[in-house]
Amino acid sequence: MKAELRRILAETACLEVPVDTLTDQSDLYAAGLSSLGTVRVMMALEDEFGIQIPGELITHSLFQSIDFLADTMSQLVHHEPAAQQQ
Repeated sequence: MKAELRRILAETACLEVPVDTLTDQSDLYAAGLSSLGTVRVMMALEDEFGIQIPGELITHSLFQSIDFLADTMSQLVHHEPAAQQQ
């Protein structure tokens, strides 16, 4: 999961530093993540994992770090079939 997230960030986030220089806990905003970057990352995540991120989860903290993104994506990927039935 984190390898995919790092690839997506490298391809879409337009960070000011290379993704491979960041730890899983690094602040992505401090690394240059912008509001446009968050939208690009969100769209890439939804495409990559075949999910839709619920509006209530689209917050500043969702994109805070690779760890936070990984935790959230893991939960969404494992719960998506039930969410689609509603």
